[in-house]
Formats: sequence, C-alpha cells, structure tokens
Amino acid sequence: MIKAYAKSDVGKVREINEDSFYISDSLDEVQLYLLADGMGGYKGGEIASKLAIQSAKNYIENNFKQIEKDKDSIIQLVGSSVEYANMIVYEKSKENKELEGMGTTLDICLIYNNKVFIGHVGDSRVYRIRKDFMRKLTQDHSYVQKLVKDGTITKEEAMHHPQKNMLMKALGCNAFVEPDVMVKGFLKDDILIMNSDGLTNLVSQDEIFREAKKDIEQAPKELVRLANENGGYDNITVIVIKNI
Repeated sequence: MIKAYAKSDVGKVREINEDSFYISDSLDEVQLYLLADGMGGYKGGEIASKLAIQSAKNYIENNFKQIEKDKDSIIQLVGSSVEYANMIVYEKSKENKELEGMGTTLDICLIYNNKVFIGHVGDSRVYRIRKDFMRKLTQDHSYVQKLVKDGTITKEEAMHHPQKNMLMKALGCNAFVEPDVMVKGFLKDDILIMNSDGLTNLVSQDEIFREAKKDIEQAPKELVRLANENGGYDNITVIVIKNI
C-alpha cells in the first residue's frame, strides 16, 4: 500500500506558482507521481510545467496496459513519456511568441512491484529514505553540479554559487531531450521525497529527512513552512510517498 501527500506553494517573492505536480489515487492501477518546475517568460513556466505533467501522465496511462510489465519495458515507457512531454512543450513554445524559450524540469516516479522507475530532467530532485539513511537518487542537470563533478568547486560552494539556477538540461527547450531513467527498490517502510529546488535551496537535507521520518502527512506542509521561513525566494513543491 502506497500513501502520498503533497503541497505546493508560491513562496514569498514570486507572483505566480510555476510548479506543477500530480499524485495518484492509492487505488489507481498505475501508481504515478510527477513534479515539474517551470521557467520562462510571461506565464511560460506555468504553462510548460502543467503541459509536461499532463502529457507524461497521459502517455504512461495510455500505454501501460499494452506493455510487458518487465523492468526494461517500464524503463522504456518512462523514458518515452519524458521525450513525448518534451516534444509537446517544445511545439507549444514555437506557437506563441510570448512562450518562446519556456521550459521545465520534470521528475516522474512510477511505482510498480516494490520498485520505483524514475525519469528525470533538470534540477528538481528525488530522494529515498531507507531506515536511517537518505540518499539523493537524481543528479541535478545544472552548471553547478557539473562544476562539483569536475572537482572545480565543493558541494558547500555550490550551495551559494551565483549561477546556481543555470540548467544544463531542461524539458521543452530543444526538439529532443535525453532524460536520466533509472529503477530503484522501493520496499516496505521506504519513503520517497520529490521536490522542486525552492525547497532544497532553503532547507537542509537533514531537516528534510527529519520531517519526512516524523510524519509523512504533515511533512510537505512543514517543509514548505520552513522554506518560507528561510526566505521563500522561489515556488516550493514537495511530495512525500511511503510504502506502508
């Protein structure tokens, strides 16, 4: 049995919430959780994130019944859904001058058979808590992450780097995108946390871990409150999912 709770908030500075999310009803055949953090132009980010979620969700739900339910087929389905969403957002941005250059991050978690299949583009994140250890499952597609990986700067320096928000990869900005797709175990009592960078830029991983372990239902609200208390410079979205 999977339980999931979510909260999205505009924060204290922005006028529009450009984050979007979707969480499955616990009785749905496909357990699907999506989060997108949009960007670009007048209302562009808001449109990009909504479109990405809707397109990826529809693609998975329309094709899930037809595929073999083995690991490779589900991985391929998740990857294709991201590519499809990318195409939809990209084409929309070409239709309207005001939407030019819009894009979004996208994270998908499809839970099936005690496994989580993850599709990822951008710098929103997916964490997994198992027992007393929290691990980041996704790699940020950001300029700063590349610098950390290359050893140019430390993780601590990355936290305050002036180009922290510069993405190396986003959905809808080019005709094609190559998502990261992976599968991880999602066992009884494991917790998944999906969030936009409006949370991780302002709340430490220790605090995220602590709130999620304490109470999964209250955690999204508490984490949004903490991010706002620490400045709320960006939209904040948190999804907490537990395998009960």
